[in-house]
Amino acid sequence: MNARALLFFLLVPLLRAELPPSAYESMQAKAPEYLKIEVLRVSVEPGESPTQQRVHVVAMATEVFRTATGLKPNDIVNILYIVTEHPRGWVGPGEVPMLKEKERTVAYLSRTEGDDFVPAAGRMSFSNF
Repeated sequence: MNARALLFFLLVPLLRAELPPSAYESMQAKAPEYLKIEVLRVSVEPGESPTQQRVHVVAMATEVFRTATGLKPNDIVNILYIVTEHPRGWVGPGEVPMLKEKERTVAYLSRTEGDDFVPAAGRMSFSNF
């Protein structure tokens, strides 16, 4: 096997591999919004493909640790994201978890151009290490 082929087989799995914890910690540290939320409502709709779901979470901020947008406790936030179902054995970054109504958790978020928010730390957007 030549060196190029060997390099290809060694690097391609890394391109789709799970991110190391330090990458998620870095994303959490850079997230403009870090708060605790209580999930009030979760709506799920079909996505652009059969393996995708569009998730809309309505949550109330219960504590605000860091905010770039002036969020305060008791503010209501809309969080939008997509969950993709991957085939068994698929290797890649973990999906943002599906939140449940009445769940209380931390949230690392970024604001969209509108008034909505999106997860800012991938699969670790709603949990701490």
